[in-house]
Amino acid sequence: MPKQTILKQLLIWRAKHISHRQFVYVLSIVVGFTSGLGALVLKNLTHFIQHLLEGNLIKYYHHAFYFLFPIIGFALAYLVIKYIIRNKVSHGIPSTLFAISKRKGIMKQYQMFGSILAAPLTVGFGGSVGLEGPTVATGAAISSNISRMFHMNQTTRNLLIGCAAAGAMSSIFKAPIAAIIFAIEVFSLDLTIASMLPLLLASLSAILTSYFFFGDDILLPFKIEDKFVIGDAPFYIILGIAAAITSLYFTQVYDKFHKFFDKIGSPIKRLIVGGILLGVLIYFIPPLYGEGFDVINNLIAGNPEKALENNFLQMDLNNIWIVIFLLAGLVFFKIIASALTFGAGGVGGIFAPTLFMGSIMGNCIAKIINNCGLFGSSISESNFTLVGMAGLMAGVLHAPLTAIFLIAEVTGGYELFIPLMLTATISFSLTKYFSPHSVYNMELGRKGELITHDKDHAVLTLMDIDKVIENNFITITPKMNLGQMVHEAVVKSNRNIFPVVNEKNNALMGIILLDDLRPVMFDQSLYNDIVATDVMQPAPEIIDLEKDKMTDIMQKFQDSSAWNLPVIKNGEYVGFISKSKLLTAYRRQLINFTK
Repeated sequence: MPKQTILKQLLIWRAKHISHRQFVYVLSIVVGFTSGLGALVLKNLTHFIQHLLEGNLIKYYHHAFYFLFPIIGFALAYLVIKYIIRNKVSHGIPSTLFAISKRKGIMKQYQMFGSILAAPLTVGFGGSVGLEGPTVATGAAISSNISRMFHMNQTTRNLLIGCAAAGAMSSIFKAPIAAIIFAIEVFSLDLTIASMLPLLLASLSAILTSYFFFGDDILLPFKIEDKFVIGDAPFYIILGIAAAITSLYFTQVYDKFHKFFDKIGSPIKRLIVGGILLGVLIYFIPPLYGEGFDVINNLIAGNPEKALENNFLQMDLNNIWIVIFLLAGLVFFKIIASALTFGAGGVGGIFAPTLFMGSIMGNCIAKIINNCGLFGSSISESNFTLVGMAGLMAGVLHAPLTAIFLIAEVTGGYELFIPLMLTATISFSLTKYFSPHSVYNMELGRKGELITHDKDHAVLTLMDIDKVIENNFITITPKMNLGQMVHEAVVKSNRNIFPVVNEKNNALMGIILLDDLRPVMFDQSLYNDIVATDVMQPAPEIIDLEKDKMTDIMQKFQDSSAWNLPVIKNGEYVGFISKSKLLTAYRRQLINFTK
């Protein structure tokens, strides 16, 4: 029996026997399971490659392989993307956010396997990025295509993409509550009863999948031994400020390297430049190789010397200030290594680099406080390492609640809840003030294409501007006389506004209202004396499709009190947008958004 016939029969049976809400629950379980499988495949492939290379070639042959691995990995990833995937594989979470905001939750089929093929080659060969973003993107693409197969509407597609994100994070960290909060914070999902249960089901099915395949293996195994005391509160405030400064450094460096590599047109040149620079960094600083969770776990366990034993300067690790200096160097260079990985064409995420930098930053702050002799008290370095991760997550990802609950869940308790809240709040508030958008959504935020928790703004973002542009306006050229305007425009048009455009480049020069023509249009003696430029007036506002966001368009209508505004693109006239059609489209989108 053909597949289409089977699917058609399944859809008919579902429509007769299962309600829409019940079917969404079923799909959320399926999406959670597939996200868990995606995490399994990505993790195992990456660790297999990394163990094969780092465990054998470097251990038994030569340290210089650290220099060669990144460029080999980037080259392999480039060949896979060009000849097997044959489409650009974008960074995981930003590409998913773009699909939600501008593609109505539709992700292409190649995105289901693109990250699975490219990310392990990037990270396994030393790319200094994480697997969380690619795992989320893989799960989101699978959920999007499952939704399309079963003819789900846009609202349900977006919800199931959020379920995939929750499932991916739940499977990776075994932190189901933090995973749900991550989906709500990062993807700006509405927290309602209708959305809560699918997120819970997806997170639950994913973590069960993780336990089935990985057992009790935890990415960040740690149990809190040193409890929080109120006297440590000022130190956690210092940690929050330091986290904000580090977050701003992270964001700025990431953005500058991104722009630098954008200027290099050739992907081959980007690969060579990024690969060589990253190879040099990893050769001299081996802890920058890959995700870096081994370094994090060594710091949490109180073994910084183990993480730093391969330092190229061969410094004495018994000197605590040398240890602090080397750890600070890891914080400084990690984001550079991550940015080089992305710039060279590698595929990965920034979640793991954020945890890496946050843990080391927290450990450094604790060591400085404990050894500078000014405060006369000793604080827990392991706790500061954990809370530092939360501080940087809150600042870089703009996800303070995810940061708080993730660390609380992976440590198996809530003893650090107060310092987590204190540090995350300070870091998030300060970073948000200076950098309104997170690393995930910087580009979308600049273009006004970002979904936020502001429902009005979210609805405006989801609206398609092209669908509200009207083209049934008759254009007038500047040299047309009154007679031509009457016979060629006024008589033939059912509109009371006429755009005046340049004949050569179709540039908008102004507009003529029917009210401007009415006093003279019946006096035929003036037909040859008056030309378009005599009665033309500037438009009250002009909508530029290249620059104006939907919120800007709404503001222009409000400021000008106009009922119709002309639209240009690349300097050329394309049509008009009417306030009535815009508000009708807004109401329709609002209904869809709140279903």
